Amino acid sequence: MAEFTFYTVAMSRGQISRWALHEAGADYEHVVFDWATRPTDFININPMNKVPALVHHHGDHDHVVTEAAAINHYLAETHPESGLLPDIHERAAYFRWLFFAAGPLEQAVVGKAMGWEVPPERAGMAGFGSLDLALSAMEGWLSKNDFAAGKRFTMADTYVGSQFVWGLRFGSIPETPAFKAYVERITQRPAYAEANAIDAKLIAEAGQ
Repeated sequence: MAEFTFYTVAMSRGQISRWALHEAGADYEHVVFDWATRPTDFININPMNKVPALVHHHGDHDHVVTEAAAINHYLAETHPESGLLPDIHERAAYFRWLFFAAGPLEQAVVGKAMGWEVPPERAGMAGFGSLDLALSAMEGWLSKNDFAAGKRFTMADTYVGSQFVWGLRFGSIPETPAFKAYVERITQRPAYAEANAIDAKLIAEAGQ
């Protein structure tokens, strides 16, 4: 048995964590299904009944991790030799932008796609403020820094970067010079290519 079991759907946020699995060099096997045929017992792994989900077979017991940002950081923690954890000087930016991308940025992008309009006087209640504000914050950082934690690639970039890879591909995030350059840097990584090739094949086989 592999050390990790990874549950995913071909065209889903699971692609974010597959990239992290390859960056970490994790020993894993995947369980791929579609929404119509998801295993009936999957809800025991994730009560939200959504992917991705990761099960770490640790000795005589298992650990379950859900939520892509949490999965990705967990993989960095369990594979310190990968060099993807932040050092003491990178830690603040690492966690700042990892959780910013998983919270305000994703919510702002989804809200825009759903057509949810937040009245300006209630922007503070929304948490993310507005999409323009969230993107401005990220652009300010990426205009001065190559990666989420600063000068080098860390595991935070598998999550933050995925937001921009998808956003630029589907037009939900504007292609500014800073965002385009960031996506070009991170998608040149061998682990990204390996993971993307697996998911591209699964998507093609599923006819999506």
